[in-house]
Amino acid sequence: MVHETGFYELLGVNPEASQDELKKAYRKLALKYHPDKNPNEGEKFKLISQAYEVLSNPEKRSLYDQGGEQAIKEGGMGGGTSPMDMFNMFFGGGGRMQRERRGKNVVHQLSVTLDEMYNGSTRKLGLQKNIICDSCEGYGGKKGAMEKCSICKGRGVQIKVQQIGPGMIQQIQSVCADCQGQGEKFSSKDRCKSCNGRKVERKKKVLEVHIDKGMRDGQKITFTGEGDQEPGLEPGDVIIVLDQKDHPLFQRKDEDLIMKMDIKLSEALCGFKKTIQTLDDRTLVISALPGEVIKHNDIRCVQNEGMPIYKEPYEKGQLIIKFQVAFPEKGWLPEHLMFQLERLLPPREDVMITDDMEEVELSEPDVSSQRRASREAYEEDEEGPRNGNGVQCQTQ
Repeated sequence: MVHETGFYELLGVNPEASQDELKKAYRKLALKYHPDKNPNEGEKFKLISQAYEVLSNPEKRSLYDQGGEQAIKEGGMGGGTSPMDMFNMFFGGGGRMQRERRGKNVVHQLSVTLDEMYNGSTRKLGLQKNIICDSCEGYGGKKGAMEKCSICKGRGVQIKVQQIGPGMIQQIQSVCADCQGQGEKFSSKDRCKSCNGRKVERKKKVLEVHIDKGMRDGQKITFTGEGDQEPGLEPGDVIIVLDQKDHPLFQRKDEDLIMKMDIKLSEALCGFKKTIQTLDDRTLVISALPGEVIKHNDIRCVQNEGMPIYKEPYEKGQLIIKFQVAFPEKGWLPEHLMFQLERLLPPREDVMITDDMEEVELSEPDVSSQRRASREAYEEDEEGPRNGNGVQCQTQ
């Protein structure tokens, strides 16, 4: 039994969630609340990262399930990875040392259809990125004209002193806004007119994203060195994360495609022919022979008609069909013809009725009374048993 569910609720999953479900939940939330996209949600991003760090580790997850956050702290297994490091490791951005040598990676989520993952596709994605200014070659102005910042005296930081109480002062250090922490700056006449001294310009870059057959939800496509440029740093990467949309007919599970098919009772008993439109616009014909009884929720499969296998597109998984048998509505057959139908069906089971038995009538359930009984049972459970003889249910 899970002691606490706070971390699971942060990620929007239930306590029985698989590692794949945890990854998918973290991916979507981390992209949504990343400080670059949502500067005001830094605390939320931190909590999401902490929850994923614990739940993605089997040992930490087990400890959390047994004793909650307190058990994690007491066990000395508190989150040691920063939220940004967790994000970069998850999306292939590396750790802190790499970020010092290279610019930041840029992560974008791309919504794709199941059809695109089945057939392959090419999408064009327009991104705004920083590139080193051509006019000043990333210097920011006239070479040799850089002068010490008069505001911070070349330190790159400003220190403000404020009184917070009688006899108590506080020093606050912040990056100098005038020179952007560089300690040096150009005068207005020497500053580059193209980039206004920022050394980089904002321009649009169009990337062609090739979605190969068989790619999966959450798969990453990396454009090496296509991130923002900055003087003195190697550009980071642009990482495209595929986000598969739901399909109205098919569900995907690894290399298999799963679908539901409604059939009538007559088709379930006497056979049928049905057509299925595939994701590449072919028409498959499936059939059941007369007497080959298909029961409700029965499963059949068609080999080599599932998803293409990534990098082996001529190999495919299975198409799995789950049959839903629709029974006739009440009164579909006149009563005087029922005996003819009964003669064709397997014999019913006869029950010997004795005097000590009670005959009752079947009726449709009363939904309102069901809800009332359920609510009363819940309230009684909240209050606890009224005596010491509590009843326990055991699952065999």
